[in-house]
Amino acid sequence: MFKTALTATALAAISLAATAQEAVFQTKSLTPETALIAAQAAMQSCRKQGFQVTVVVVDKAGLPQVLLRDRYAGPHTVDVATNKAWTAASMRMATSVFATETQAGKPMSGLRSHARVLAAGGGLVIEGGGSLFGGIGVSGGPGGEADEACAQAGLKSIADALEF
Repeated sequence: MFKTALTATALAAISLAATAQEAVFQTKSLTPETALIAAQAAMQSCRKQGFQVTVVVVDKAGLPQVLLRDRYAGPHTVDVATNKAWTAASMRMATSVFATETQAGKPMSGLRSHARVLAAGGGLVIEGGGSLFGGIGVSGGPGGEADEACAQAGLKSIADALEF
């Protein structure tokens, strides 16, 4: 009887310890400096190709960390880049993939009606070392493919810092 009670008490203690560990968690976030490096690299890539763009880096919650708008980037590019970055972070996929997966008749097509999502190329997920950090969005190039290539340059500039 004593041995059974002791075993039950030990199991209860282990269960409580496991529950306490699951009650909190830690996350990793981009520093503003790292987000800025990515945004600057993306903008520089677009400038080299002759594009005036806006670049936005958002954290994992979709909140902007950095917004850079080149001199002649259209005013609409601020909202578009922000929504591309938000969509990439929220949906955890490139916005070009999201555009394909949400076409009419596809199971995820209803997501296009959400106010913040943008189903056009130019938004990429920022992740590394098994962690989601956020998204980067670019707007102003001649199409989603050009925007995505610039966003990719931004990711490349911080890739080593994120792989830990």
